[in-house]
Amino acid sequence: MKILDNSDKHLLPILPEIISKELGKNADKLTFIGGGSFGRVYKAVLSNGEIIAVKAYRVQGSQYEEAEQLKLLSANTSVNMPKVLFTYEDEDTAILAMSFCLGQNVLNPMFLFKNKEHKQKFADDVISGMLQWHSVTNDKFGSLSNPIYDSWYDYYKEEKQKPWLAALKELSNNGKFSNKKLQLLIEATELFNSLPEENIKPVLIHADLNIMNIMADTKALKLTAFIDPCGSIWADKEYDLFQLRNMWGDAYGLYETYKKNCETSEFTDFRVAYYASMHEAAMRLKGGLIMPLWEDLNNARLKKEMKKLKDKMLRTE
Repeated sequence: MKILDNSDKHLLPILPEIISKELGKNADKLTFIGGGSFGRVYKAVLSNGEIIAVKAYRVQGSQYEEAEQLKLLSANTSVNMPKVLFTYEDEDTAILAMSFCLGQNVLNPMFLFKNKEHKQKFADDVISGMLQWHSVTNDKFGSLSNPIYDSWYDYYKEEKQKPWLAALKELSNNGKFSNKKLQLLIEATELFNSLPEENIKPVLIHADLNIMNIMADTKALKLTAFIDPCGSIWADKEYDLFQLRNMWGDAYGLYETYKKNCETSEFTDFRVAYYASMHEAAMRLKGGLIMPLWEDLNNARLKKEMKKLKDKMLRTE
């Protein structure tokens, strides 16, 4: 996998020309405004005063995947989302241009000082928008354009669990992934696979709805937009929940608000913790940036949920 250069040094000289060619308007000003594991985003002020967002990716093809996801997700929620303007690629560059969404992502610690009532109203609005996606169903699990699996468990095991663990084992053998972390994931996988399979419906998920991708008005903590889907698929609704807890998402009560508004199973807390740890470990395989702090926090939560579930299973024997 080729990792593209999405640094300022590479992008700032070429982005104005790309924007001009695709939109027929000059970019008078470009400002870096943030990024995540797979891309960096610039705010561009065009010659007519219009403001757009331009995202540059680390992996070629990501721009087309996100464009497809944005179109389907935005059509199925009342929450504002970026509108796709154009996609672009050359040998060294992968670009998605979108409409600019107002607000600040709620990773910003200033939002944590809002009162309990503001936070609960915010959480209610976020989950209401999320549940609109989860009401959109399909007959199969898998990719948005070509879902082929009848069972969520078959999809997850074949597309995520087996290839991820095999690759992580190879990394561990080469000293590039902690054997301790690998053994935790193997033990958790055995527990996950031992649970009874439930009747799960395929629903539309965002797959990356963490506090970096939820925008709010800075004064009132009012939801303004959802951004940056990554890996949207037809999935078990629970697979959309682990990102709600990522970083300090629990400070807003997002996960608990979801559980209050939507029926979940007795195994949800464990499965959500398992999905989180597996996903974070697999970032190594997809060209993403590794966040050791979040990985350690996820693994600590997974250990806690494994113990709780094992203790519960012992009591019911």
